[in-house]
Amino acid sequence: MSAKVLLIDDDADFRAAVKSLLESHGYHVLEASSGHEGLRMVVDHKPDAILLDIMMETTVEGYSVSHSLRYRDEYAEFRDIPIFMISSISESPDERFPTSMYTDLIRPDGYLTKPLDIPEFLGLLEKAVGATKGAAT
Repeated sequence: MSAKVLLIDDDADFRAAVKSLLESHGYHVLEASSGHEGLRMVVDHKPDAILLDIMMETTVEGYSVSHSLRYRDEYAEFRDIPIFMISSISESPDERFPTSMYTDLIRPDGYLTKPLDIPEFLGLLEKAVGATKGAAT
């Protein structure tokens, strides 16, 4: 059975490109164009990993989705799903998600910038999905 990856991004072209890439590597890809839709799909499909755009042109952007999944009680059973945040802003994870400050930002399991470094992206995803699958058995 192939791993399920949920891609939450408001850019249809980016979703199509990533979906094609991941399907060619054997993943089952679910798509959501907004944070609200993404949260519903997490509940309905329980993906093995989530790829989440940080800034979307909707009322619920990536930070809100990740915060909901990590802290809201109704999503407690999904807290262990790895979240990879994706952004067009090229910063290091430490710059984007500082740990030394008092902040409510959720540090993701991975941080990727657009355009994706495909070998790095696939490696991080495989490592996360393998860890998720190993924990389930």
